[in-house]
Amino acid sequence: MLTAFSAGFASVFTPMGLLAILGGVLCGIFVGVMPGLSSVMGMSIMLPVALAMDGNMGVLMMLGIFCGAIYGGSITAIMINTPGTANSAATCLDGYPMGHKYHQPGRAISISTTASTFGGLFSALMLLWTSPILSNFALKFSAQESFALALFGISIVASISSENVLKGIMGALIGLLLATVGVDTTTGAYRYTFDTVYLTGGISNIPVLIGLFAFSQGLINIADSYGNPRGKVTQKLERILPTKEDMIYCLPTFIRSSIIGTIIGAIPGTGGDIASWVGYNEAKRWSKHPEKFGDGAPDGIAGPEAANNAVSGGALIPLLSLSIPGDACTAIMLGALMMLGITPGPLLMSESPDKVYMIVIGLFFANIFMAICGFGGLKLFTKIASVPEVILNPLIFVFCFVGTFAVNHTVQDIYLMIVCGILGFFLIKMKFSIPPIILGMILGGILERNFRRSLVLSGGDWTTFFTRPISCTFIIIAILSLIYPFVFPKIKAYLAARREEKNG
Repeated sequence: MLTAFSAGFASVFTPMGLLAILGGVLCGIFVGVMPGLSSVMGMSIMLPVALAMDGNMGVLMMLGIFCGAIYGGSITAIMINTPGTANSAATCLDGYPMGHKYHQPGRAISISTTASTFGGLFSALMLLWTSPILSNFALKFSAQESFALALFGISIVASISSENVLKGIMGALIGLLLATVGVDTTTGAYRYTFDTVYLTGGISNIPVLIGLFAFSQGLINIADSYGNPRGKVTQKLERILPTKEDMIYCLPTFIRSSIIGTIIGAIPGTGGDIASWVGYNEAKRWSKHPEKFGDGAPDGIAGPEAANNAVSGGALIPLLSLSIPGDACTAIMLGALMMLGITPGPLLMSESPDKVYMIVIGLFFANIFMAICGFGGLKLFTKIASVPEVILNPLIFVFCFVGTFAVNHTVQDIYLMIVCGILGFFLIKMKFSIPPIILGMILGGILERNFRRSLVLSGGDWTTFFTRPISCTFIIIAILSLIYPFVFPKIKAYLAARREEKNG
């Protein structure tokens, strides 16, 4: 393991490796600062750039974008009461009052930057500790367990990540259907290719990712901002570095929210937006002055920011060990890793431990660079937030077209991206969740391949899925995760009615 750790460290600690992380962090902060953009959108737009780089450099750049975008959203949340990403919505509650009511925007951003760095480093440490443990357990996996695990990953996200459970399941089924397009690797049959050479190799992930996440969001930005222009940032920063008193006062919140964020990030189907609100609620619950929350409380900023940045390492725990994305960002990360020659899953730690340590060490450096860039470039980043939509939205579309074409150099990819973008626009407007579609596409191949492989190995005996303890457990959990959203509200309503009868 020491040799693998040294190899991973050597991959990161090179001029190009550090430069890739730094560039990713700067790009991520820029995406996070711009209202209307998101970490998912930034990662999908920059994915073609990552694929054009050396495998390790591309992975390190994606890690930088992942960390930087989550942090960047807090800057606009504090300066203009507009969260750059959904992860920073809770930061508005106390960040904006501290910045405007008490004229201390620098203090608010310094607390946010410190909390973000603390949460990110804490989760990276947890990733380093837990990945080998989960990987040892995952060595017992065969085709049946891999199928059950992929099924669990799809089911849990479909049931949690959408306001409407049925729409979440429908999204996952759409993704699974898209994953079947192309030549069947087992029989050689053509499936849903419509006699076109373009679809013979299957639907490319990149145009779909950019279309559903980036192009559709650009259309939504135009629709939402029409006749409602965003205000300019006029606040001046009175300080950049946090005070000793704020550090001591917020330290318990840093630790508590970092633990919360790491745990929530490791649960498939959750994300930074959930972690930030839980972190905020717990910070208020444990605070000595809960009455100050909503009126510029420092721990009201530290709580959500430490929690949502701790998600970055937590979400990578099931991704690297079990090949289950924790949220939409890690779903894109899963696709990027596989395209760059790294296959997350049960055998990654035993076959390529240097890759795991490279990712963990890269996450450490990404959070360190995030702190350096955050404190050093704060005045510049606050000015970026005032870029008008008439400039921002055309830039989004330019990045979408260029990024899509840069992968395979084919116009058909651009057509596919536009179609997916328009489809994504209407799906989002109809309250569909996009992550289940992407996960269905990414995990669909793994699901089908291992299902057919297990049937071949067992001579067509499908009962082996239930006679093997691990696969049976995952299948049962997957079924329960789909049933739970339908059954739990009825049980809750029944118990509430019984209590009313007793009280009455």
